[in-house]
Amino acid sequence: MQSKIDEMLTHMSHSKQQMARVLDAERQVAVRMAQIIHDLPDEHPEFDGVSGLIENSSQINKSIISYLSSIADLQEALAETLNHVVKEMGSNEEE
Repeated sequence: MQSKIDEMLTHMSHSKQQMARVLDAERQVAVRMAQIIHDLPDEHPEFDGVSGLIENSSQINKSIISYLSSIADLQEALAETLNHVVKEMGSNEEE
């Protein structure tokens, strides 16, 4: 029974590593976008007026929301995994 739990934990560990890699890639995109925004000039930006500026801001906000949503999904997956592990460990202690 312990070997099955070890296999499950190993598998979950690998899946969490893959999710962490995806989140890291998205984080790097968000960081790069923040750097680009920081490098934009403060005066007289050429965004085709206010509508262009609003559109670009909207795209940035969507990227940030996507990044935060991915972090929330990772936290939820970790919580579910830990819940299963704790249940398995509890049932093993009862046996």
